[in-house]
Amino acid sequence: MSGRALPPETTLDPDAPIAPDFGRQVRRAVIWRSGSQIAGQIIAWASTFLVIRILTPEDYGLFALTQVMLMLFNLLNGYGLASAVIQRDEVAARELRQIFGLLLLLNGALAAAQIVCAPLAAAYYRQPMVADLLRVQALIYLTIPFSALAYAQLARSMEFQRQAQVNLVAALIGAGVALGGALAGWGVWALVWAPIAMFATRALGLTVAARSWMWPSFDFRGAGSIARYGGLIAVAQFFGFVQSQADILIAGRWFEAHLVGIYTTALLLTQIFNNKIVPPLNEVAFAAYSRMQDDRPALAAGFTRSTRAIMVAAMPFFFGLAAVAEPLVLTLLGDKWREIVPLLLPLALAMPFWTLFTLLRPATDALGRPGIASGNAAAGALLMPVVFLVSAQWGIIGIAWAWLIAYPLLLAFAAVRSLPVVGVRASELLRAVAPPVLAATAMAAAVMLVDRMLPVLPNPMRLAVLVATGGPIYCLWLALFARETVRDLIELVRGRRMPAAPAVA
Repeated sequence: MSGRALPPETTLDPDAPIAPDFGRQVRRAVIWRSGSQIAGQIIAWASTFLVIRILTPEDYGLFALTQVMLMLFNLLNGYGLASAVIQRDEVAARELRQIFGLLLLLNGALAAAQIVCAPLAAAYYRQPMVADLLRVQALIYLTIPFSALAYAQLARSMEFQRQAQVNLVAALIGAGVALGGALAGWGVWALVWAPIAMFATRALGLTVAARSWMWPSFDFRGAGSIARYGGLIAVAQFFGFVQSQADILIAGRWFEAHLVGIYTTALLLTQIFNNKIVPPLNEVAFAAYSRMQDDRPALAAGFTRSTRAIMVAAMPFFFGLAAVAEPLVLTLLGDKWREIVPLLLPLALAMPFWTLFTLLRPATDALGRPGIASGNAAAGALLMPVVFLVSAQWGIIGIAWAWLIAYPLLLAFAAVRSLPVVGVRASELLRAVAPPVLAATAMAAAVMLVDRMLPVLPNPMRLAVLVATGGPIYCLWLALFARETVRDLIELVRGRRMPAAPAVA
């Protein structure tokens, strides 16, 4: 057998992959992981907006209904085992082979289970086509064992450059399949085959990049600690699923596919930053925090600085989206999606709370405390369905406003449990995020004022004027009233004052 299969006594030494300048290594990882993500998403979202223009709200509604079961089963796909590989000080080659065996068994069983359960989901939503869509989507599970294992090995050694290159190619292929399928008249099937193509490309590319081909082991003796850690991660993911998918479960049962498509497309727009930018940053953060887990002050400082940097980028997106909702939707998506506009305000205002909530988990998981994230997600799993059920009485707009009601409460609960473990006081976190929040508020107020003063303009021109107004105002506010934040960001980009990696015995 060729590749990186190692003899059983060989371990992956945590000292080996650490570069002399850990701060520079983290910065390079962030640049590659987030930079490639942004580049890929620029092309992917250009394709997405074209696809949205071609397809109908009903197509997106049907696709959204399949995602509930797909996400539920994906909680058991074994990515928690990959997290254990990253978090542990040492991982033997035998353990890697055991994890590969577990991944193959888990995902094979999940593919079969989804095929069997597909008719039940279709009956629940009273949409027979959902069953056919789910059966084809079961192909995704067959790619997971290869991508998860390779991802863990690359992340452990902080080799995010290779990951970034593979993810970029996979995103481009997925976008091409989606657009080509939409143009060819596939309808909702364009949305189904695009992620299958993307996942298959990613699995092949990561396996080659990590040279992680090896024979699986189905002898699981001695793998108990890894399984327990992965199990706790899976528990947190399950509660996170209930928390994040309760709206679709309720809306899919109460409302027609058209309204579900309107709502999920509004979510798609408002969650672009959280779904496309934050996850790769959290991947780098988890790997970096894991290397700093024995140096709590460095980890706490790194968490505060990374949170501030992310919020500086996130806040103008969220508040800007709320301020230019109408011309943005009409310009990018067309008049048939006008119903999205009133849903964007509550969803966009809720997203900063969700962003901060998601940034807590990598730090607590890296400290070997995945139970904290599980508890936070469990609270969300209890709170969100109740709020969505009550809010559904006011129609689909009520489902959107439920986000703004529930997520501030959930963030407060999670922060109380997580911040003491990370070593950050609530006042420190508030001071870190206050400058971008205030700057984005001033920006949104100015944009809405200018919008009221504008004469009647074509929507593309109106959108261009408002964006050209908001960007400079946001930057000017930071320059005038948050100079310390600006200086810190410049130093962060230059790689200065980055926490050093602790010595690992």
